[in-house]
Amino acid sequence: MPLQNRVDPWGQLHAVSARGTLLGNRGIIHNHAQAIVAQWRTKAWITCRLSWPGRRRTVMRPGSWTELFFLDEATAFAAGHRPCAYCRRARFNEFKAAWLAANPAVTSSATPRIDEIDHILHTERARKGGRKVTYEEALNALPDGAMIELDAVAYVVWRQQLLRWSFDGYEQGEMPRPSIQNVRVLTPASIVRMFREGFQPDVHESAHVH
Repeated sequence: MPLQNRVDPWGQLHAVSARGTLLGNRGIIHNHAQAIVAQWRTKAWITCRLSWPGRRRTVMRPGSWTELFFLDEATAFAAGHRPCAYCRRARFNEFKAAWLAANPAVTSSATPRIDEIDHILHTERARKGGRKVTYEEALNALPDGAMIELDAVAYVVWRQQLLRWSFDGYEQGEMPRPSIQNVRVLTPASIVRMFREGFQPDVHESAHVH
């Protein structure tokens, strides 16, 4: 039976068999019965590599951090996760530099610690109780990689298209990308600003066939 550790673009956790392309964590959020008992234990929501040389983990081991899985980086960013500074160091450095360049007005200094960025991301992704923070913006103003919600379905904006998200990949949306329409944005605002300035998230291979 699948464990409840697959993350959707709203940041919610599901028990599905699909694995995804990225690993991540929010601290120890499961109990000894491998049941999810919290949405997070830390504000450092990260994404990691699926494997690391010489290391093998037992998923949801008692007393160890809870392994979460994501379809791709666009999904992880939508949920409010950012690259790990240890196993994804190069990507973390790219992310931090791009995020700071796109968000100069929201930090206390030009060189903030990553925990300050994590705090800002936390205010943009989740309310008390785990409810998703969203906002509205014109669809034609959103950059590639941003995720939106339409009729309770998640879509990624990608190459002038709206691709329907699922745990297994992307499908062509039922509607073309309109030029003017306000939509509910799932990806945190500071990350959308980062995408707009040129940082592009990795997307699942299924997005490239449309």
